Parts: sequence; structure tokens; C-alpha cells
Amino acid sequence: MTKQVHLAAHFPGVNNTTVWSDPAAGSHIEFDSFVHFAQTAERAKFDFLFLAEGLRLREQNGLIYDLDVVGRPDTFTILAALGAVTERLGLTGTINSTFNEPLEVARQFATLDHLTEGRAAWNVVTSWDEFTGENFRRGGYLPKDQRYARAKQFLDVATELWDSWRDDDIVADKESGQFLARPDVGTFAHRDDQFDIAGQFNVPRTPQGRPVIFQAGDSEEGREFAAAKADAIFSRHSTFTDGQEFYADVKGRLAAYDRRPEALLILPAATFVLGDTDAEAAELAHEVRLQQVSGQTAIKFVEQLWNRDLADHDPDGPLPEIDPLPGENTVAKGRASVRLHRDPREIAREWRDLAAAKNLTTREVVIEVTGRQAFIGSAKTIAETINHFVQSDASDGFILVPHITPGGLDRFADEVVPLLQEAGVYRTDYTGTTLREHLGLARP
Repeated sequence: MTKQVHLAAHFPGVNNTTVWSDPAAGSHIEFDSFVHFAQTAERAKFDFLFLAEGLRLREQNGLIYDLDVVGRPDTFTILAALGAVTERLGLTGTINSTFNEPLEVARQFATLDHLTEGRAAWNVVTSWDEFTGENFRRGGYLPKDQRYARAKQFLDVATELWDSWRDDDIVADKESGQFLARPDVGTFAHRDDQFDIAGQFNVPRTPQGRPVIFQAGDSEEGREFAAAKADAIFSRHSTFTDGQEFYADVKGRLAAYDRRPEALLILPAATFVLGDTDAEAAELAHEVRLQQVSGQTAIKFVEQLWNRDLADHDPDGPLPEIDPLPGENTVAKGRASVRLHRDPREIAREWRDLAAAKNLTTREVVIEVTGRQAFIGSAKTIAETINHFVQSDASDGFILVPHITPGGLDRFADEVVPLLQEAGVYRTDYTGTTLREHLGLARP
């Protein structure tokens, strides 16, 4: 059976993907940027817009990491405002489960779902670092196993709150003209090792029943969490072989939770570079990577692995001869460092082998190991490649991350989307009003 391609757009926020030096690059704070981006996605009939989240500005060597854009406006405020300038586009917000509370988040997403008539989604994430925790009352951070345990319990509580209202809880009394509700409407009580709360949830059942739930973790715990709880995964596996392996692994876990494969969508993040021809696109992609990884950016990235101040190191020379410092990372505060899961000395050896094999400078090594363009080519090539991934179960679609904001989606919408529509694998118009309908997900 031919599958339909799902597409979404990621407004990247703080990142090292956007080419800030390009004259077309716009603000990540001004609302006009969000409006242009969202309305382009809706014009292209995308399922949803995806917003990342950051709870503190990044630092490196004790200074604000100014190679990323500085400033992180509130997710709910942006999504609510975008709901007023779009009609069908889903609106997905990344909200942290480590430093928030279930009642507050459940209420905010339920409200957003009402305001947008059923277009809200929550990307459930955790936070690993004490650096971010300093911004919050509890401070500190949670070890990995406790982060996922809290996230699961957090989502369980939020679901209980959303489900404390039924669809028929409020009805109009024909004689009096008043609205009536059952006496215990919205009541809840939950007690576990993370939460001890009871009361009354004051937002009625939402148009989708519950907001759509996204998950982005790739660890064993993250995959199990997604298989048990999520409606969709924001995956990093955008290459064909990795995509098929991840797809099969996660979809294969669903049966243990009495769920069918179509109940969970796999949507990798994917960058793209479009050209009039494949050759032109390849040249453009090389230029984009050079702009994304300046010499200064390369040094900052290498510092995260080496855990040393390398400000005097030449990015156009060889990798540092000294080995990375062992122990806790003290350089890349607040950044998802390459040191989190593997021995940095092992990674450094791999980088040196790569540099020797290809005669690469430090900057060129960083470009190689952080390669980002998933799709490079003409509109025809990219459309065919995306469809091949989806029909081959390497994904259910893609969340596109352009390297120019806010206009980076324009050409994709104008050139690639019509080809997918002509192939009969992508909608020509929205057939439903809610995000669940866009994604083919059942209403709970």
C-alpha cells in the first residue's frame, strides 16, 4: 500500500544550523519571522510547525555562546499568537518535564488546543544539566534514569488531568438555558514518588481529546517511552539505513503496549539544499557547510570534546595533539555535549583517524562529523528521495529544518511539494481540521 508523506517545519531557535551571515537571515525574536515561516508551512499543507525550547542562554568558557542566536521567547505565547494567523497548521511546542509542573503544562496545552480548535501538540523533553536547573526553584538536575521516570509520571498526570473531563460533561439545559456539568467534573488525585496532587482541573475536554504527544529521545529509555506513550517521534535518524533500523526497532516495540504500528509516526529532522540541478545543489551545500562551521564555530565544538580552552588553536591546522581532559565537562556549560555518552578520548582517536585518512584540518573534521544536509539536489531528486524513504519504511515523513529563517521553506513549498502532490503521495489540501486528523491518529 502506498503511504502518504508527512511533512512539518522546524523553526530552529538557538542552533548552529542557521546561516546568520546570509543577508536573507532574519530575526528569531520578531513575530513577523514566525508568521512568514508558519504561513509558508500552511501554504504547503504541512502537518505542523515545531518549536524548540531553551530555558537558559548557552555559555562556553563562562561566556554567552554568541555563535548561536541569543534570546528564547516563550513557546506558548508564540504558538497562541500563530494560532490566530493560521487556520489548519498544527502547532507543536517543546516543553520541559524536568523543571515544570503537570497541572500548569496540562492547562496550557489544553488551552492552546481550544484556542486553535484542535491543533496543539507537546514535544515532551527532559533536561540533563545542573546549569539549566539553576534557573528554577528546585535547582540541580536529575540523573538519566530519574529524568525519564519523572517524564513518564509527568505525562501520566497530564493525561489524567485531560481525561478528568469527558466530551459530554457540559450540556445545555433546554428549559433554563444554562450549562450544566456533572458534580465531579475535572476532579483528580495523583500520588507517586514525583507528584502528590489533588484538586480540580478547570479546562474542559479539548477538541482533540488530548494534545498530540511527541518525544525526541533516542536512548533505550527514550525509545521505550515513545513506544508506550508518544504519538510521534522527532528522530535524528535521517539517513536511509539508520532510518530503517530505527523505524523497525521502535515500531517493533509497540505490540508490547497493545498498540498498532500506525499509532506512532517516525518523523526525522532533515535539512535540505535545493538547486536547479543536482550538481548545483552539491556546490551550494558545500558553501552552506562552510558558512555553518566557521573557524570560530569549529574551535568551540572541539573545545566541547577536549574539555579545554582551545582559543589559540588554529582551526585550519591539524587537530590538537593533546588528549581530551577526563572527568566532568567544565567548558561547554549548558550545551548537549559530545561527551555525554562516550569516552571523549575514543572519539578523539576516531577524529584523528578521519583527519589522517582524508588529510583534513580541524575545521574540515568538524564539518565532516557534524554533516547536516539530509537532502541535496534538484526539486525532482529531493521529492523522489523523500518518497523513497517513506515507502521503504525509513520514516513516515520529515520535519524540515531550513538553514535560512524565515524564508528557507519558500522554495521547497513552491518546487518540491507540487512534485509530491503529482506523485499522489501528499495532500493537495487539508481534509481535516485537527492535527490528529492531519497525522491520521485516532482521537482518544
